[in-house]
Amino acid sequence: MPNEIWVLAEQQGGKVRKVAFELLTAGGAFSKKTGQEVAAILLGSGLGEAVNSLTPFADKIYVLDDPGLETYTSDAYLPTLAKLITDHQPSILLGGATSLGKDLFPRLAMRLQTGYASDCTGLTLGEDGNLLATRPLFGGKVFSEVAFSGAKPRMATVRSNTFIFEGDPGKKGQVISVAPAVNPALLKKKVIGLEKASGAKLDITEADIVVAAGRGIKAPENFRMMEGLAEALNASVGTTRATVDEGWRDQKDQIGKSGKNISAKLYMAFGISGAIHHVLGIGTCKTVVAVDTDPNALIFNYADYGMVGDLFQIVPALTEELKKTLAEK
Repeated sequence: MPNEIWVLAEQQGGKVRKVAFELLTAGGAFSKKTGQEVAAILLGSGLGEAVNSLTPFADKIYVLDDPGLETYTSDAYLPTLAKLITDHQPSILLGGATSLGKDLFPRLAMRLQTGYASDCTGLTLGEDGNLLATRPLFGGKVFSEVAFSGAKPRMATVRSNTFIFEGDPGKKGQVISVAPAVNPALLKKKVIGLEKASGAKLDITEADIVVAAGRGIKAPENFRMMEGLAEALNASVGTTRATVDEGWRDQKDQIGKSGKNISAKLYMAFGISGAIHHVLGIGTCKTVVAVDTDPNALIFNYADYGMVGDLFQIVPALTEELKKTLAEK
């Protein structure tokens, strides 16, 4: 049996998501200890560009190309991936803690009757070579270490920005085409189209830098300031539940318990009070900077750096200085 380390290389529109490259890099580090091969699992339709991007990161790339897999539905992906796993018996299966990963992996673990750790912020191998996963609890205040026993593969979904990814230019992974058996009669759901918001940047769960504003921004049109700052920093714009409830921003930008968990290297919060349902979504950010007019705002309790001030003065000034710095370079 192959006993390989597998990574589900989630793609959209033929482009592989960043978290897949991070996990393949982590898998490569594990393989140096165990001698196992690392394989990327790629499902979709018209996957030439995606395959080429994966070859420096994996020993093998299993490609399942079928029109029925072009966009994700659990009806198509679950039986296809379950059969592939049953046929090849990998020891580990990793995926991103994305909306797709969070929907597919629990279903897959139940189908295979195996262990699954969700929304992880770290992966290691124990002395016995078995996978150990680290998961945040209570908004990142504590972390639990999850060990696996019983059936394989050991499965985990991992947040973006957990690992630094680096490919091997000399590596050219073996491409293995697998004919998926997608039965159209069994597909109960059909995706009729995907629409990308105009001017959309990298999703906040994958961005290295996220700038966010809360109700302190006062009006939806004032988010243009945040967009300008995000452009200068090559960042994505996030927000709070309050502004989403007001209809000022789309829910895809919402950070927090009822929104998205982010693990940005730099998170900048402007006019955000620090309600618990928001800070639960930023517990694993590397550096947090907060700006608010209220010196007693709760957000300062979670910030590495804080500034008491008016965002309407600070954001334009910061944006201007960043533009000057970039222009000088």
